[in-house]
Amino acid sequence: MDLRGVETPRLAWSGDCLVIGLFEDAIELTGELAELDQNLFGTLAELIAETEFKGKEGSSAVARVGSNSPIRKIGIVGLGKPEGLKLDTLRRAAATAVRLARKEKSKSLGISLPLWNEDAAATAQAVTEGIELVLHQDSRFKSDAEEKNNKLEQIELLGFAGQAAAITQARQICLGVILARELVSAPANIVTPITMAETAEAIAREYGLALEILEKADCEKLGMGAFLGVAQASDLPPKFIHLTYRPEGTPRKKVAIVGKGLTFDSGGLNIKGAGSGIEMMKTDMGGAAATLGAAKAIGQIKPDVEVHFISAVTENMISGHAMHPGDILTASNGKTIEVNNTDAEGRLTLADALVFAEKLGVDAILDLATLTGACIVALGDDIAGLWTTDDALAGQVMAAAEQAGEKIWRMPMEDKYFDGLKSVVADMKNTGPRAGGAITAALFLKQFVKETPWAHLDVAGPVWADKENGYNNAGGTGYPVRTLVNWALS
Repeated sequence: MDLRGVETPRLAWSGDCLVIGLFEDAIELTGELAELDQNLFGTLAELIAETEFKGKEGSSAVARVGSNSPIRKIGIVGLGKPEGLKLDTLRRAAATAVRLARKEKSKSLGISLPLWNEDAAATAQAVTEGIELVLHQDSRFKSDAEEKNNKLEQIELLGFAGQAAAITQARQICLGVILARELVSAPANIVTPITMAETAEAIAREYGLALEILEKADCEKLGMGAFLGVAQASDLPPKFIHLTYRPEGTPRKKVAIVGKGLTFDSGGLNIKGAGSGIEMMKTDMGGAAATLGAAKAIGQIKPDVEVHFISAVTENMISGHAMHPGDILTASNGKTIEVNNTDAEGRLTLADALVFAEKLGVDAILDLATLTGACIVALGDDIAGLWTTDDALAGQVMAAAEQAGEKIWRMPMEDKYFDGLKSVVADMKNTGPRAGGAITAALFLKQFVKETPWAHLDVAGPVWADKENGYNNAGGTGYPVRTLVNWALS
């Protein structure tokens, strides 16, 4: 599909469908819009009147134009109040424009949207992301999936000539998002520790990243007892993935991104029961999926920063080799953990991954994990929780998320709650009381980072969508690849 920025004004554009963004309570057709309406035989004014279009964010309408017009269809999308315009408003508006054009079987689409904050590059990138992400349809596992003839062949962003670099970067980032989406959406018989390692190998090979895959014996030598305790019941071998992007010359900074990589979570001997959502535990590697997606994007963008992408990948299964409730594991930093719940396994794998990351001497570590149902209870399905004691790092991550349009809320790191993790027989237990479960999970992880600035993202809710929303279609969302990339580039 050809996507480009053009200088062509709305009055001069010709093609199948032109979609214009309009602000709420500011839809009077004056100036250029009045002239456009005249060229369209009054169709634009008629469309606004007949649909009672008010410009509310997310609203849209479309109409056919007379046969003598150079434009076959005219569409409008609402942008809300001008003072509330955000990059994500434009991202969603672009996705709405694409949905309108596809529904109308258009092959060419012109999109006319305003600038955000007078920043043409940021606007072009956001609009492109909305387009690319809504166009992605994952029908890999549907036997009756048909190739539709009404595919868009050309999209032009009106007024964005000269923004090829921003459009290219957006498309590179979206390739990473799509990789993460497809990893999360695929079932556990397709995405395994072995295939996750193969995906990392493909990224390293295609984009020139360094790759280290630690096998079980390697992890044993490093004392990764927490990770291996989770892995010991699976018939599939664990894979500890370490991808590294290094720029030419001296890097401006060095960071590590650590993603939880449970390709399936049965709960272990504390097996997940009816109503637990066990059938969705293919998504429990959402953190690792986003980590690999970010690696794919960074590998294409090639910034002046060094980024380490790390995931301890395994299944949490049940067998005669499974860890028992009450077992004591020793992590690679020497801390001992009483396993009082085998279904709190993700933090055990992350513990050894965080110790590994800190030994790399990076400037900051950001981990992300589908870690707790408690975070979903607190923040719902659309918002991730952020835990850190470093205000500067928190600000960086929040700014990166705002730019990406991915919702994050900073949560308290209440040290007193660690009392609930104290064990009689070991340094700590792997779970605490039910109350504040997402907080105690973060406090558990904190024990495995000594001095490096560190932040934890609990992304259990937003990695999956049951229905289409904005530029996300149903299935894996690719959350939070764009935030990770923005943070690494900042």
